[in-house]
Amino acid sequence: MAKEFTIRLLENEFWWGGNIDDGVIMPFSAQELSRDLYTNFRGNQAAPLLLSSKGRYVWSEERFTYTFQNGELHIKSDLAEVEFGQGHQNLREVYRFVCQKFFPPQGTCPDRLLFTAPQYNLWIELMYEPTQEKVLAYAKAVLDNGMPPGVLMIDDNWQEYYGSWDFHPGRFPDPKAMVEQLHAMGFKVMLWTCPFISPDTITFRMLRDKGYLIKDRNGNLAIRRWWNGYSALLDATNPDAVAWFQGEMDRLMAEYGIDGFKLDAGDPEYYEDDDICAVPTTRNGHCEAWARVGLKYALNEYRACWKLAGYPLVQRLKDKNHSWEGNGLASLIPNGLAQGLVGYAFTCPDMIGGGQRSCFVANCGRLDQELFVRYAQCSALFPMMQFSAAPWRVLDEEHLACCVEAAKLHAELGETIAALAEHAAKTGEPIMRHMAYVFPDGGYEQVKDQFMLGDDILVAPVLEKGATKRTILFPEGTWLGDDGSEVAGPCTKEVDAPLSRLPWYRKK
Repeated sequence: MAKEFTIRLLENEFWWGGNIDDGVIMPFSAQELSRDLYTNFRGNQAAPLLLSSKGRYVWSEERFTYTFQNGELHIKSDLAEVEFGQGHQNLREVYRFVCQKFFPPQGTCPDRLLFTAPQYNLWIELMYEPTQEKVLAYAKAVLDNGMPPGVLMIDDNWQEYYGSWDFHPGRFPDPKAMVEQLHAMGFKVMLWTCPFISPDTITFRMLRDKGYLIKDRNGNLAIRRWWNGYSALLDATNPDAVAWFQGEMDRLMAEYGIDGFKLDAGDPEYYEDDDICAVPTTRNGHCEAWARVGLKYALNEYRACWKLAGYPLVQRLKDKNHSWEGNGLASLIPNGLAQGLVGYAFTCPDMIGGGQRSCFVANCGRLDQELFVRYAQCSALFPMMQFSAAPWRVLDEEHLACCVEAAKLHAELGETIAALAEHAAKTGEPIMRHMAYVFPDGGYEQVKDQFMLGDDILVAPVLEKGATKRTILFPEGTWLGDDGSEVAGPCTKEVDAPLSRLPWYRKK
């Protein structure tokens, strides 16, 4: 172990890990790339792990910098020693080894309903204007359009202000009755939360006086800019501060019947290494501390996270654009695969159609209905799928029917997905798996437009605008298609994929 060293890459060796948002350019090999796990996670998760198709790995308990250049991998850390290991046969073997050694599975998984039914997050549909009436109308429309009930998430601005975790009385006159109605309709209910505290409020002054807020290096209360303005930060390294926050969440569960929480923000860029807090830590450490807050709740969701692979935390991909390329549909599979290969088994793609607010608003008058359908189909056999913009509002009858079918497919395979989630909780293995993970001798390291659900279901969504066919790489074995076809692998085959079809195959 050392703080700085260089590894010579082997012939045809490919690497994964680090920043999840880099999934779109993984695996790393011949291209030049440098990343610092300190500066910015770019809105998603990150882990201090790299692992290769040749059974080698790099791990540290702290952040490090990695650079691929001229056939070499350079590692440098300013905090802790970094371990390099080898001697494993392939990607699956080295993953299983590092999983058990560095982030052993905890034996529990998030709430089963997250896997067995679609999720419905109200962010894009309601944005900053959720109301009791609108929430109930959305839930009713889900059922009226033949979609299965599932977890419903009420997003930002349901509360009075940040830090006051009470329903806004004007927007939610009777939240208990609302939750009871949602439960009767078959939904479980989650609420959006964050570690930010609005200044100049009663809650802010109370938390300040108790010492529950982070201070900057000069001993002044830290007021940080984030996407909603300027706020103070709860000190998640302080057990008493965490107890206060969880007490507020527990009260919401007891008084109103709330089932769980989306714990947003916590990104490392909102902190500084020299912030004054109960337990001195780094930016990354603050991000990890906020993620640990959610371990108390079986219904949870995170978007930003550092480490904590193997824990029963839902890790959603960052807000995606309403686009085919870039940070849009094309990024779902490669970034989802990257999550699994660093130990985040309980993964969720972003909201169907894209959850990046400014991009969605910019396109709201000219939404691409075909793109919306292909988003839904791509998400359908992820471990989880999440709607937001109401498909019955933004789609015509033909495109809506395709989205309803995608939702039903997820529910039909819900027990299979839930069983894989339980397997992941015990073994740490991903639910959504890279082709090279399941078939290490097939030469599939650079395939990132299809994936395996477990070891036996091959999923190959259409990801290109206007395409009604797609080429699929079939591994060894006999594959039974959703369309009744049978394919003998290994082979490469072009299949029909009209708008109504998500091509997927089960191994015979």
